[in-house]
Amino acid sequence: MEGKKLIVTIGRQYGSGGGEIGKRLAERLGIQCYDKEILRMDSRESGLKESYFHMADERAGNKLLYKIISSLIPEQGAPSFGSDLVSADNLFRFQSEVIRKLAAAESCVIIGRCADYVLEDWEGLVRIFLYADMDARVARIREKKYYPEGEEQKNIRRIDKERRDYHRYYTGRSWEDVENYDLMINTAKLGPEGTVDMILDYLKGRGMIG
Repeated sequence: MEGKKLIVTIGRQYGSGGGEIGKRLAERLGIQCYDKEILRMDSRESGLKESYFHMADERAGNKLLYKIISSLIPEQGAPSFGSDLVSADNLFRFQSEVIRKLAAAESCVIIGRCADYVLEDWEGLVRIFLYADMDARVARIREKKYYPEGEEQKNIRRIDKERRDYHRYYTGRSWEDVENYDLMINTAKLGPEGTVDMILDYLKGRGMIG
């Protein structure tokens, strides 16, 4: 893709197809899509085992601290190599640093991980949130056979709560608040390809792609 840089961040409810849609969108745009690859980059950046980042991936840090002073968010500065090296907050700082480096280097699609907040006010940023009806999400997760049949909805609600808490903890904002995004789409109504088409139409309407 030629011209100005384009950074698309995708927040997504679990089971809404965000990962697949992000990859398809990136392919159509001819740019990179970053999802769990960011965890491997974090690991190389910090010298830490990748497993530490998976443990902290899209889960809130100190829940008790969050409950006591929910108006405060962790400092967004450089990551520490001190005694708090593997704390959830420090892992978030490593991750944020990687996200900023990716956005500075190239046009790309970034899935989750509060990228909409980390890259706030960046030129060329488009923030998208994908959601879907519960029945559609259950069907999608059931098809992937991630959980025993009948337990899909319970796990969807659990992972949504983890993502909601994570976003609130690190940004001080509500995950599903319309003010956090430029475009929100119900993927159950359009399917993956229809959702990609809608995003592309939106980007064209804003003059961000030809």
